[in-house]
Amino acid sequence: MTTPISQPHRKPDLCAMSDNSAPGGKQTSSWIETPAHSDFPIQNIPFGIASAKDRAAHPCTRIGDTVVDLGALAKAGLLSDLGIAPEAFQTTSLNALMRHGKPAMRKLRQRLGELLSADNGTLRNDAATRTAALLPVADCTLHLPIEVGDYTDFYSSREHAFNVGTMFRGPENALMPNWLHLPVGYHGRASSIVASGTPLHRPKGQMRPKPDEPPVFGASKQMDFELETGFITFGGKPLGQHISVEEAEEHIFGMVLFNDWSARDIQSWEYVPLGPFLGKNFGSSMGAWVVTLDALEPFRTAQPEPEFQPLPYLQGHGKQAFDIALETVLTTPEGSETVISRSNFKHLYWSMAQQLAHHTVNGCNIRCGDLLASGTISAPDPSGYGSMLELSWRGTKPITLADGSERKFINDGDTITMRGHCEKDGLRIGFGEVKGTILPAL
Repeated sequence: MTTPISQPHRKPDLCAMSDNSAPGGKQTSSWIETPAHSDFPIQNIPFGIASAKDRAAHPCTRIGDTVVDLGALAKAGLLSDLGIAPEAFQTTSLNALMRHGKPAMRKLRQRLGELLSADNGTLRNDAATRTAALLPVADCTLHLPIEVGDYTDFYSSREHAFNVGTMFRGPENALMPNWLHLPVGYHGRASSIVASGTPLHRPKGQMRPKPDEPPVFGASKQMDFELETGFITFGGKPLGQHISVEEAEEHIFGMVLFNDWSARDIQSWEYVPLGPFLGKNFGSSMGAWVVTLDALEPFRTAQPEPEFQPLPYLQGHGKQAFDIALETVLTTPEGSETVISRSNFKHLYWSMAQQLAHHTVNGCNIRCGDLLASGTISAPDPSGYGSMLELSWRGTKPITLADGSERKFINDGDTITMRGHCEKDGLRIGFGEVKGTILPAL
C-alpha cells in the first residue's frame, strides 16, 4: 500500500510583503495587508473574474485576501489611459481584455502594481473608490476566468507517459515511437470546462471489465484526477501561418491550475484508435486565477534534457520551464484531508513554447482565449505521480489516507484540491487552488 505524503514544514515568513520586484520593476510593498505565505503578493497581480452579493461579475486582480474590482477602478478613471476600451472592464470574462494584446495587458498589470504600491496614495486615499473596488475574497464568488474557445490537452510528462505505457504495454514498449520527437496531444471539449468548486457527476459509458467479455454500460468505477496546468493564449497568426518556439511566449497570456478529470475504465475501452472521448469530455476544472508569465519570470528554469535533438521547428534557446511546486489533496466526505501527490511543472519534457509551436506548425490558427493544457504532470518519484492510475498502479496498490481508509480511485463525495506556487529568495507567487467534488452518477 502507498502511504500518504506528510504535510511540508513551512519556513517562517520573512516579511508580510516581500521586497522583490513588483510589476513595475521597483522594489516595493503594498498598502494592502498580505498574510504570511500568501500566493498573492504585489509581485503577482494575477487576473480573474469575481462577483459579490451587490455586484455583477467583473475582471479583477487579487492581493493577499483582497479582491480588486477592475470595473470599479475603470469607472473611477484610474485605468483610462492604457489604450483599453472601458467596456472591457465590465465583462464577465477576461477575453475582451486579452484581445487588446500582451503590451496592453502588461501596461494594465504595471498600473495595478503602481496603484497597490505602498508609496502610491492614489487609490488608498480615495475612500469612495477604495470601498467600491476592494472586497474580501471570502465575500466573492470566483468564476471561470475566460470563455474558452478551443481546448487542447497535451501528454508532455515523460514520467506519466512511461508509467501509463508500462501498465498497458510493458516497460519495453512504454513510450510510443513518436513521443520523444513531438508533443503528443488531442483536442478536448471546451464546453465542459468548469470553474473551481463546481461539482461533477460520475460519468457513464461503455466499459469492458474483462478482455474476453463483451462491453457493459454503466457508471465509471475508476474515476481519476489529472494534475495539470494550462496556458491561455492571446490571438495568434492567420490560418496557414505558424508560431515559432521563439515567438510562442508573446502569444501566451498566463497559466492556470487545471484538473482534467478522467474515467479510466471508459477511456481504456474507447481510446483505440482515435483517443479519449467520453472518458474525458464530461468535465475539467480550471483554477480561478491566471498568473502571467511576467510574474513567473524569476522562477524560470531549464526543462529536462531531450533524449533526441528535436526537429528544427521545435528547437528553442534559453530556459523554457518554470519551477512550480504542485500538490494534490484528497478530502473524504467526512472531511479528512490527505496530500496524496507532490510534483513540479519543471519535470515536463515538452515546454509550453514547444507545445504552441507544434500546435501551429501545420498552419492551425490560435484564437484569443484558447486553452492548452500540459497533460498529467508526474514527478520521477512515486510520491509525485499526478493521477490515481499511477499512485495506485491501476488499482493494484491502494493508497492509505490519513483516516486509515484506502483508495484505488476516487469515491463519490471525495474532493480533489490542487495547489501550485513558486518560491525563491523570500518571494512566493502562487495560483491559489482548483477544487472539485465527485457526485454520484445521475
